[in-house]
Amino acid sequence: MKKIEVVAGVIFWKDFVLCVQRPKNKHEYISEKFEFPGGKIEDGESKEQALHRELMEELNLTTRINTFFHTVVHSYPDFELTMHSFICEIDSKELTLHEHIDLKWLKVKELHTLDWAAADIPIVDKLVSNE
Repeated sequence: MKKIEVVAGVIFWKDFVLCVQRPKNKHEYISEKFEFPGGKIEDGESKEQALHRELMEELNLTTRINTFFHTVVHSYPDFELTMHSFICEIDSKELTLHEHIDLKWLKVKELHTLDWAAADIPIVDKLVSNE
């Protein structure tokens, strides 16, 4: 099974967390699901460098990475995903969606109201339990 390693940003603006929605996908299990933004780590990049690059590419967003949060290993039908998440902060919620179809700014206690990609659910659960 193919293995993919990615990073994700749990991005806070004041008391709100950024949630972004994936576009339609041939894989029903991730199509139009919400996720924390991020992407693949390229050769030679640190996790933090990859996260900064991905957030700029996907959202035109510069963020402060505060701390590592949680690593999730999840097996989808076609690949195994290892996702390293980081708590991030921004001063302005100005951003541009380049790859996603929607976004929501939610309080932590509201995160369970969205239809999340399976690999992101453990991060949501940990955020809510820490609230």
